[in-house]
Amino acid sequence: MLSPLSWWNDLFVNVPLAVGFGWLVGLVYEPAFKTGVVVGYWLTNVLGFILLHKGAQSALSHEGPLPYTRRDLFRDVLISLAYTMLILILVKLELIQPIAVYFGTN
Repeated sequence: MLSPLSWWNDLFVNVPLAVGFGWLVGLVYEPAFKTGVVVGYWLTNVLGFILLHKGAQSALSHEGPLPYTRRDLFRDVLISLAYTMLILILVKLELIQPIAVYFGTN
């Protein structure tokens, strides 16, 4: 359910958490709501990759759970940045469209 690699993760986990994050940011500074949603969405993806990495590490390790290092965090942040850049490139090339286009709120 929490895997960032599943299609339902965005709909049922990341987007609601990101909107909640944006709402909290909006309570402090209302014009920053949209930015808060985008940052919150990105953070949920980073957290998803961290949890995925830790789960895979635990499942594959015979020595018990290994510590999560700064190098692991750096790698997971880089993966999330690469994923974000890929999505932005696909949107700019018009190979995919944001969902707002389908609802006429573009």
